[in-house]
Amino acid sequence: MKTLFLLGAMTIGGFAMNAQDALPSENGIQHNQVNQISVVADDFKEISVAEVPQAVTDAVSKNFPTASLDKAYVNEKKQYKLVLSLEDGTEGTVYADEEGNWIDM
Repeated sequence: MKTLFLLGAMTIGGFAMNAQDALPSENGIQHNQVNQISVVADDFKEISVAEVPQAVTDAVSKNFPTASLDKAYVNEKKQYKLVLSLEDGTEGTVYADEEGNWIDM
């Protein structure tokens, strides 16, 4: 019973603490304060499929034999963003380095 009371008190206290973060803006609307904003920049530039290195196209053929390479993008680090489509019409995006190694992004 004591634990249930403490849990309830902590929950109410948590709501009160969040309410204190609200800041009025110029137009009087309350906004929550944001301490950190993370922006992921998509710094890939579209290239033609013919410009993709042979090692990357070989990796696609080996690992996705029924897929076709529809679009390709490259960034400054020579990493490739590849848009593939399967025979059933589903589409997916994979990433590889210039040697044809897969990258998790």
